[in-house]
Amino acid sequence: MPVKSPEVPVYRVALSSSGRFSPLLRWIGITLVVLLLLQMLAVLGLWDWSSEAFRQLVVERLIQQAPMALVGLLLMYLSSRLEDGGEERKPVLWAVCLLSGLLAVLLTASLPVAFGGDKLLQDQSDQQLAAKRGQLEMARQQSKDPGVLQQLIKQAEAAGQVPATATDAQKTQAARSFIDRQLQQMDDQFKQAEQTSKVTLSQRRLAGSGGAVVLIVAFTLLCLGSVL
Repeated sequence: MPVKSPEVPVYRVALSSSGRFSPLLRWIGITLVVLLLLQMLAVLGLWDWSSEAFRQLVVERLIQQAPMALVGLLLMYLSSRLEDGGEERKPVLWAVCLLSGLLAVLLTASLPVAFGGDKLLQDQSDQQLAAKRGQLEMARQQSKDPGVLQQLIKQAEAAGQVPATATDAQKTQAARSFIDRQLQQMDDQFKQAEQTSKVTLSQRRLAGSGGAVVLIVAFTLLCLGSVL
Protein backbone atom coordinates (compact mmCIF):
# COMPACT_ATOMS: atom_id res chain seq x y z
CA MET A 1 0.00 0.00 0.00
CA PRO A 2 1.29 3.44 -0.84
CA VAL A 3 2.37 5.50 2.14
CA LYS A 4 0.53 8.81 2.42
CA SER A 5 2.67 11.85 3.14
CA PRO A 6 1.55 13.89 6.14
CA GLU A 7 -0.73 16.72 5.15
CA VAL A 8 0.42 20.24 6.02
CA PRO A 9 -2.34 22.65 6.99
CA VAL A 10 -2.94 25.33 4.40
CA TYR A 11 -2.56 28.16 6.90
CA ARG A 12 0.93 26.92 7.85
CA VAL A 13 1.97 26.92 4.22
CA ALA A 14 0.66 30.46 3.84
CA LEU A 15 2.52 31.62 6.94
CA SER A 16 5.71 29.97 5.77
CA SER A 17 5.45 31.66 2.37
CA SER A 18 4.60 35.04 3.86
CA GLY A 19 7.36 34.74 6.44
CA ARG A 20 9.96 35.07 3.71
CA PHE A 21 9.01 38.72 3.33
CA SER A 22 9.09 39.44 7.05
CA PRO A 23 12.74 40.60 7.22
CA LEU A 24 12.19 42.90 4.25
CA LEU A 25 9.07 44.43 5.79
CA ARG A 26 10.83 44.84 9.12
CA TRP A 27 13.82 46.68 7.66
CA ILE A 28 11.65 48.92 5.51
CA GLY A 29 9.66 49.78 8.61
CA ILE A 30 12.78 50.47 10.66
CA THR A 31 14.10 52.69 7.87
CA LEU A 32 10.94 54.80 7.85
CA VAL A 33 11.06 55.24 11.63
CA VAL A 34 14.73 56.23 11.49
CA LEU A 35 13.90 58.78 8.79
CA LEU A 36 11.40 60.40 11.15
CA LEU A 37 14.07 60.53 13.85
CA LEU A 38 16.55 62.20 11.47
CA GLN A 39 13.95 64.73 10.35
CA MET A 40 13.19 65.68 13.94
CA LEU A 41 16.87 65.87 14.91
CA ALA A 42 17.48 68.29 12.04
CA VAL A 43 14.86 70.63 13.51
CA LEU A 44 15.73 70.11 17.18
CA GLY A 45 19.32 71.06 16.39
CA LEU A 46 18.05 74.66 16.16
CA TRP A 47 16.68 74.47 19.70
CA ASP A 48 14.95 77.66 20.85
CA TRP A 49 11.78 76.60 22.63
CA SER A 50 11.11 80.14 23.81
CA SER A 51 10.46 81.13 20.19
CA GLU A 52 6.91 80.64 18.94
CA ALA A 53 8.20 80.14 15.40
CA PHE A 54 10.47 77.30 16.56
CA ARG A 55 7.65 75.58 18.47
CA GLN A 56 5.40 75.77 15.44
CA LEU A 57 8.18 74.38 13.24
CA VAL A 58 8.74 71.40 15.54
CA VAL A 59 5.03 70.59 15.76
CA GLU A 60 4.49 70.96 12.01
CA ARG A 61 7.45 68.72 11.23
CA LEU A 62 6.24 66.10 13.73
CA ILE A 63 2.71 66.06 12.31
CA GLN A 64 3.92 66.01 8.71
CA GLN A 65 6.41 63.16 9.20
CA ALA A 66 4.39 61.07 11.68
CA PRO A 67 2.40 59.27 8.94
CA MET A 68 5.68 57.93 7.57
CA ALA A 69 6.56 56.54 11.00
CA LEU A 70 3.06 55.08 11.30
CA VAL A 71 3.56 53.14 8.06
CA GLY A 72 6.98 52.01 9.25
CA LEU A 73 5.69 50.76 12.60
CA LEU A 74 2.79 49.03 10.87
CA LEU A 75 5.25 47.19 8.60
CA MET A 76 7.28 46.15 11.64
CA TYR A 77 4.09 44.94 13.32
CA LEU A 78 3.05 42.90 10.27
CA SER A 79 6.50 41.38 9.86
CA SER A 80 6.47 40.18 13.46
CA ARG A 81 2.94 38.79 13.18
CA LEU A 82 3.85 36.86 10.03
CA GLU A 83 6.73 35.14 11.83
CA ASP A 84 5.03 34.64 15.16
CA GLY A 85 2.48 31.83 15.22
CA GLY A 86 2.34 31.57 19.00
CA GLU A 87 1.37 33.76 21.89
CA GLU A 88 4.89 34.86 22.82
CA ARG A 89 5.57 38.53 22.20
CA LYS A 90 8.71 39.26 20.20
CA PRO A 91 11.02 42.22 20.88
CA VAL A 92 9.83 43.82 17.64
CA LEU A 93 6.28 43.96 18.95
CA TRP A 94 7.43 45.55 22.20
CA ALA A 95 9.44 48.09 20.19
CA VAL A 96 6.37 48.88 18.10
CA CYS A 97 4.31 49.25 21.27
CA LEU A 98 6.79 51.61 22.93
CA LEU A 99 7.42 53.75 19.83
CA SER A 100 3.71 53.98 19.00
CA GLY A 101 2.90 54.98 22.56
CA LEU A 102 5.69 57.55 22.59
CA LEU A 103 4.54 59.13 19.33
CA ALA A 104 0.93 59.18 20.56
CA VAL A 105 2.06 61.02 23.72
CA LEU A 106 4.20 63.49 21.73
CA LEU A 107 1.38 64.23 19.34
CA THR A 108 -1.02 64.73 22.23
CA ALA A 109 1.42 67.15 23.85
CA SER A 110 1.74 69.02 20.55
CA LEU A 111 -1.99 69.73 20.27
CA PRO A 112 -1.95 72.91 22.43
CA VAL A 113 0.90 74.30 20.31
CA ALA A 114 -0.94 73.36 17.10
CA PHE A 115 -4.18 74.98 18.30
CA GLY A 116 -2.22 78.04 19.38
CA GLY A 117 -0.66 78.24 15.93
CA ASP A 118 -4.11 78.07 14.35
CA LYS A 119 -5.29 80.98 16.48
CA LEU A 120 -2.12 82.97 15.77
CA LEU A 121 -2.53 82.46 12.03
CA GLN A 122 -6.21 83.43 12.28
CA ASP A 123 -5.33 86.66 14.12
CA GLN A 124 -2.64 87.57 11.58
CA SER A 125 -5.00 86.87 8.71
CA ASP A 126 -7.73 88.99 10.30
CA GLN A 127 -5.31 91.89 10.78
CA GLN A 128 -4.13 91.74 7.17
CA LEU A 129 -7.69 91.57 5.84
CA ALA A 130 -8.76 94.43 8.10
CA ALA A 131 -5.89 96.57 6.75
CA LYS A 132 -6.84 95.78 3.15
CA ARG A 133 -10.50 96.46 3.89
CA GLY A 134 -9.56 99.80 5.44
CA GLN A 135 -7.52 100.74 2.37
CA LEU A 136 -10.43 99.84 0.11
CA GLU A 137 -12.91 101.89 2.13
CA MET A 138 -10.54 104.86 2.20
CA ALA A 139 -10.11 104.67 -1.56
CA ARG A 140 -13.88 104.62 -2.01
CA GLN A 141 -14.30 107.66 0.19
CA GLN A 142 -11.56 109.55 -1.65
CA SER A 143 -13.12 108.69 -5.02
CA LYS A 144 -16.21 110.68 -4.00
CA ASP A 145 -14.15 113.82 -3.40
CA PRO A 146 -14.45 116.24 -6.38
CA GLY A 147 -10.97 117.56 -5.61
CA VAL A 148 -9.43 114.13 -6.20
CA LEU A 149 -11.24 113.91 -9.52
CA GLN A 150 -10.00 117.33 -10.66
CA GLN A 151 -6.45 116.52 -9.57
CA LEU A 152 -6.55 113.31 -11.61
CA ILE A 153 -7.78 115.24 -14.66
CA LYS A 154 -4.93 117.75 -14.32
CA GLN A 155 -2.37 114.94 -14.05
CA ALA A 156 -3.78 113.32 -17.18
CA GLU A 157 -3.65 116.63 -19.06
CA ALA A 158 -0.07 117.27 -17.98
CA ALA A 159 0.93 113.78 -19.16
CA GLY A 160 -0.80 114.32 -22.52
CA GLN A 161 -3.25 111.47 -21.92
CA VAL A 162 -6.32 113.65 -22.62
CA PRO A 163 -7.13 114.80 -26.19
CA ALA A 164 -7.09 118.58 -26.64
CA THR A 165 -10.59 118.46 -28.13
CA ALA A 166 -12.10 116.63 -25.15
CA THR A 167 -14.89 118.42 -23.31
CA ASP A 168 -15.03 118.80 -19.54
CA ALA A 169 -17.73 116.16 -19.38
CA GLN A 170 -15.58 113.72 -21.35
CA LYS A 171 -12.58 114.45 -19.12
CA THR A 172 -14.68 113.87 -16.00
CA GLN A 173 -16.13 110.66 -17.45
CA ALA A 174 -12.65 109.34 -18.31
CA ALA A 175 -11.35 110.15 -14.83
CA ARG A 176 -14.37 108.52 -13.22
CA SER A 177 -13.92 105.37 -15.35
CA PHE A 178 -10.26 105.19 -14.32
CA ILE A 179 -11.15 105.48 -10.64
CA ASP A 180 -13.87 102.83 -10.97
CA ARG A 181 -11.39 100.42 -12.59
CA GLN A 182 -8.90 100.99 -9.79
CA LEU A 183 -11.57 100.40 -7.16
CA GLN A 184 -12.74 97.24 -8.90
CA GLN A 185 -9.17 95.97 -9.05
CA MET A 186 -8.68 96.64 -5.32
CA ASP A 187 -11.97 94.91 -4.54
CA ASP A 188 -10.96 91.85 -6.58
CA GLN A 189 -7.60 91.70 -4.80
CA PHE A 190 -9.33 91.90 -1.41
CA LYS A 191 -11.75 89.07 -2.28
CA GLN A 192 -8.86 86.93 -3.55
CA ALA A 193 -6.86 87.57 -0.36
CA GLU A 194 -9.92 86.69 1.75
CA GLN A 195 -10.50 83.45 -0.15
CA THR A 196 -6.81 82.50 0.07
CA SER A 197 -6.85 83.13 3.81
CA LYS A 198 -9.88 80.88 4.29
CA VAL A 199 -8.30 78.06 2.28
CA THR A 200 -4.99 78.35 4.16
CA LEU A 201 -6.68 78.28 7.56
CA SER A 202 -8.90 75.35 6.57
CA GLN A 203 -5.94 73.34 5.30
CA ARG A 204 -3.97 74.02 8.47
CA ARG A 205 -6.84 72.98 10.74
CA LEU A 206 -7.67 69.81 8.81
CA ALA A 207 -4.18 68.67 7.84
CA GLY A 208 -2.51 70.01 10.98
CA SER A 209 -4.61 69.87 14.14
CA GLY A 210 -7.17 67.45 12.68
CA GLY A 211 -4.44 65.23 11.27
CA ALA A 212 -2.72 65.13 14.64
CA VAL A 213 -5.90 63.85 16.32
CA VAL A 214 -6.29 61.11 13.70
CA LEU A 215 -2.64 60.09 14.13
CA ILE A 216 -3.02 59.94 17.90
CA VAL A 217 -5.89 57.48 17.51
CA ALA A 218 -3.94 55.41 14.97
CA PHE A 219 -0.78 55.21 17.10
CA THR A 220 -2.83 54.33 20.17
CA LEU A 221 -4.58 51.48 18.34
CA LEU A 222 -1.26 50.19 17.01
CA CYS A 223 0.24 50.36 20.51
CA LEU A 224 -2.62 48.37 21.99
CA GLY A 225 -2.66 45.92 19.09
CA SER A 226 1.01 45.11 19.68
CA VAL A 227 0.40 43.85 23.21
CA LEU A 228 -3.09 42.38 23.00
